[in-house]
Amino acid sequence: MEEQKKTYYISVGNGEIFQSAEASPWEFKISASLDEITELRECFDLLNQSSWEGFFRAHVPYLEYHYDRPNDTVDKMNAKVYRMIYELGDEEAKEHIVSQEILKNIEEQQ
Repeated sequence: MEEQKKTYYISVGNGEIFQSAEASPWEFKISASLDEITELRECFDLLNQSSWEGFFRAHVPYLEYHYDRPNDTVDKMNAKVYRMIYELGDEEAKEHIVSQEILKNIEEQQ
């Protein structure tokens, strides 16, 4: 049995997922199952954790960005978040991601 999908509103910059459009500012509207939302939430949680690790690592002056595992995790999770938003998003979300070449730019960096 396929899970029922609900509408969610996503704020990527804040790593937040809302069920109400009026709850807070958001950038993307998606339709997702509970499993998909759980996966997206886990990505946001990992992004938050990796950002803190990167913050503390940033105080080590001799370690370059491309040799830094927390930054690699941030890059991978950002790519996964935007891929999920593209796959689950409404037409406006898809058009924005395509027009800004977000996925193309992320994949070129990896």
